[in-house]
Amino acid sequence: MALTGLEIYKLLPRTNCKDCGQPTCLAFAMQLAAGKASLDACPHIGEEARERLAAAAAPPIALITIGAGEHAVRVGNETVLFRHEKRFENPTAIGVTVDDTLPPASLAGRVRAINNLVFERMGQTCRVDLVAVRGLSARPDLFRAAVLAAAREARLPLVLMSEDTACLEAALEPVKDGRPLVWAATADNYARLVPLAASYGVPLVVQAAGLEELAALVAKVTELGHRELLLDTGATSIAQLLADQTRIRRLAVRKRFRPFGFPTFCTIAGDDPVQNVLDAAMAIAKYAAVVVVDTTDPAAILPLVTWRMNLYADPQKPVAVEPKLYSIGNPGSDAPVFLTTNFSLTYFCVAGDVEAARVPAYILAVDTEGTSVLTAWAAGKLTPERIVAALQASGVSERVKHRRLIIPGSVAVLSGKLADLSGWEILVGPRESSAIPAFIKEHWKT
Repeated sequence: MALTGLEIYKLLPRTNCKDCGQPTCLAFAMQLAAGKASLDACPHIGEEARERLAAAAAPPIALITIGAGEHAVRVGNETVLFRHEKRFENPTAIGVTVDDTLPPASLAGRVRAINNLVFERMGQTCRVDLVAVRGLSARPDLFRAAVLAAAREARLPLVLMSEDTACLEAALEPVKDGRPLVWAATADNYARLVPLAASYGVPLVVQAAGLEELAALVAKVTELGHRELLLDTGATSIAQLLADQTRIRRLAVRKRFRPFGFPTFCTIAGDDPVQNVLDAAMAIAKYAAVVVVDTTDPAAILPLVTWRMNLYADPQKPVAVEPKLYSIGNPGSDAPVFLTTNFSLTYFCVAGDVEAARVPAYILAVDTEGTSVLTAWAAGKLTPERIVAALQASGVSERVKHRRLIIPGSVAVLSGKLADLSGWEILVGPRESSAIPAFIKEHWKT
């Protein structure tokens, strides 16, 4: 269980030397308890106390890495129940199934389709993360062949899904260097499967029906020396999945119940594709670390990766684009110049509506620390002085022969002083970016 500030204080040297940057050891202990300081800041703490404090300070949910190389997936390391308490650390990994019963050509084609599930959202690249090979055939030779074929085609880490230990043994050895996730250790096979996963150093899913059975099985697995685990309750209904995921997270975070201190895994399947998307979205929200779905339809995957991106954005850090001059189309010296902020949503709304106008243009995104136009203006982050500095730094005056800048209509109050400081003619544009096409048509003359 996590230590309180006073419990931490009793383990510190209590010299009030201030070497940690805090005025007293008690203040440092309170910072440690709140997760706002690092134990490394204290140079005088003893080794025994350091080990105890380090163990107590470990995240309640372990960090697990699936795969190797640039596409390796990190899950877990979570510390809170709700995003606004701090933030969620590692986004849910989304996997897509490939069955070993598929003909070789169909299997390769499905893996390529999974590779192509890549989307651009608000300047970020979103994609699925895992290829889950299911051993439906229960034949070690077919499963091994399917895993090898998927490994050749996939640019993503693998999940090896089989209830047959012989299938997993046959397929795991040739792909072990890619650190696949192995599903699943059960009460029937854990004694054989856990040493196999430990010997290859790969993460393992532990599955049991019900939380009591799962906790007992995790205890047996960890006694065998393997702790790179994910948890699967095998829930067969969405209501049960929600209840299981919530109880596991609460017990891990609030009670520091160590058998549940691992990321969770679930599979979403059903005949209704819309319901499957809704179920997967719920699992991402509450609190699955890996969600495996049975579709390569981009229309089903896009809402999931978008929801994940929104959910795992840091609530204390706005999503921002690089503050600079952007070109839309192939603008020439007569192209209009629009002003906006570097808040991602604001910028991409403006960029999309400028593109819709079918007029090549420049967009100057001013650094407002990722805040929107009105928020930045109210906070003093979008001022004439900042805009002039951004104009000068962007080099836009060397790209256009005119001196006309279009600013958002919501900050028309800036126009007078901005014109005086910059020497540019300031055109007050529409309040909403959706009106940009009509504005350009009516007001912009080359």
